[in-house]
Amino acid sequence: MPFPSDLEIANDAVLRPLSEIASEAGIPTDSLEMYGKGAAKIPLDAIEQMGDRPRAAYVVVSAITPTPLGEGKTTTTVGLGQAFQYIGKSATIAIRQPSMGPTFGIKGGAAGGGYSQVVPMDLFNLHLTGDMHAVTAAHNLCSAMVDAHLYHGNDLGLDIHNITWRRVLDVNDRALRNITIGLGGRLDGIPRETGFDITAASEVMAALALCSSLQDLRARLGRIVVGYTKASTPVTAEEIGVAGAMAVLLREAIKPNLMQTLEGTAALVHTGPFGNIATGNSSIVADQIGIHTGDFLLTEAGFGADMGAERFFNIKCRYSGLAPDAAVLVATVRGLKAHSGHHKIVAGKPLPEALLAENPDEVHMGGDNLRKQLANMRLHGATPVVAINVFPGDHDADVAAIREIAEEYGARAAVTNHFPLGGKGAIELAEAVAEAAAEPSEFRMLYPDEMPLKDKIHAVATKVYGADGVEYSPQAEKQLATFTNAGFADLPVCIAKTHLSLSHDPKLKGAPTGWTLPVREVRASVGAGFIYPICGDMRTMPGLGKSPAAKSIDIDADGNIVGLS
Repeated sequence: MPFPSDLEIANDAVLRPLSEIASEAGIPTDSLEMYGKGAAKIPLDAIEQMGDRPRAAYVVVSAITPTPLGEGKTTTTVGLGQAFQYIGKSATIAIRQPSMGPTFGIKGGAAGGGYSQVVPMDLFNLHLTGDMHAVTAAHNLCSAMVDAHLYHGNDLGLDIHNITWRRVLDVNDRALRNITIGLGGRLDGIPRETGFDITAASEVMAALALCSSLQDLRARLGRIVVGYTKASTPVTAEEIGVAGAMAVLLREAIKPNLMQTLEGTAALVHTGPFGNIATGNSSIVADQIGIHTGDFLLTEAGFGADMGAERFFNIKCRYSGLAPDAAVLVATVRGLKAHSGHHKIVAGKPLPEALLAENPDEVHMGGDNLRKQLANMRLHGATPVVAINVFPGDHDADVAAIREIAEEYGARAAVTNHFPLGGKGAIELAEAVAEAAAEPSEFRMLYPDEMPLKDKIHAVATKVYGADGVEYSPQAEKQLATFTNAGFADLPVCIAKTHLSLSHDPKLKGAPTGWTLPVREVRASVGAGFIYPICGDMRTMPGLGKSPAAKSIDIDADGNIVGLS
């Protein structure tokens, strides 16, 4: 029989009462705020109430550099979380909320897959408890207040050509990337050029993910820079007078969402910052709750270990004060073969036959990417475990080649088959992670706060990406000087680059050497708490393809959702 779709599996699931899930995890059940039967909000006073409970082992889940094939990082996080019960341990997972842009675009949902999913799958992928819309509203309220300020005399002297605050929408819509507003008559506003980003790219989203309390969020919103005067003086949301109202709109969104996996593992689902220009990690407040819920807290870091995990180590952990006990690095046979550079892979088209043939030498060749990502884990003092996510048709010799690479770096490796088998398919991985987390760890960040911005960028580029150095455009040089003079130099850096390569060039596979990182522009997310240099052309508003997932999603005669993947 054909393997059932993710939606069919999710619809057949028998959900446990969330009060039971919370009780087993030690989350105060009397304060849960239910959203139907499938999700509940957790008020932040739970952090203090749970403070005396034992601390869980803290494990970050990342991956090799992504390929169009997908390595199954979220699915592995869910499967691993489910697997711990089979070895007598308890676990909670913490993952990001999905944007509806990818859900209705080419990627589909982000609840995991097969028998390693967060459920209800449709609720998870469609609106959930409305947090994305709250972020959208708060962001766009700030945008409206900026334009109202311009209209009513511009007392703060904003340079109309240097307003950095755009608008956001949680839909892929390329036509909104660059727009002109204020057209019409005198009463319709001040004409100027601006544009839309997707909500996941909003600095409000990044601030929500990195705050530790409602008061901290309020302060971060006030520090958001919306633009600059002609003298390059930053103008903030606090000065515009909108930060308080933004915080009010986010009063409910700051509460993490509690859901469950197919096997009843607690799942904290909260925030979804963009993985290219922000941290690509779920929220600090979710981790502050999850760290006291059992034996293990698994938190996922978006994209490869050079991006999501690097930002987890150097930005999220910097603000949370939490230190990881182990790190999981997801790898696949076909993903490493793709990094050999021998195959042309096009999303939506059949895989090349040569990619599926047994070829351990090719795995070793593409394995340079795995080697570099293992080195990146070790660089931060995290004990790595390689999760070999197997697919039907994978050859034993190819899987063995991944084990050999892990052994070269003194890392544990475990085969995991959680997609078709659920938690039982990840028992070997759970055992390996438990062993790794029990070892003494010496977590360290890559750079101190006081290091100059250029030195921070150089450290990430050379030590994590493998670049020979960094080149700056004149514009980037000027912007770095402006941010330093404005007092932003103590912030960490979040380098915006392609996620498809360790370098800035998506065509460079494996672990490229002999290249220089070009920084063409630098922006400041002061409210969120980082500086982000831009390397390459980063699309912060995706577009829809010719046949997006939206075409297949519908409601049947009984009112059930169909076609969601």
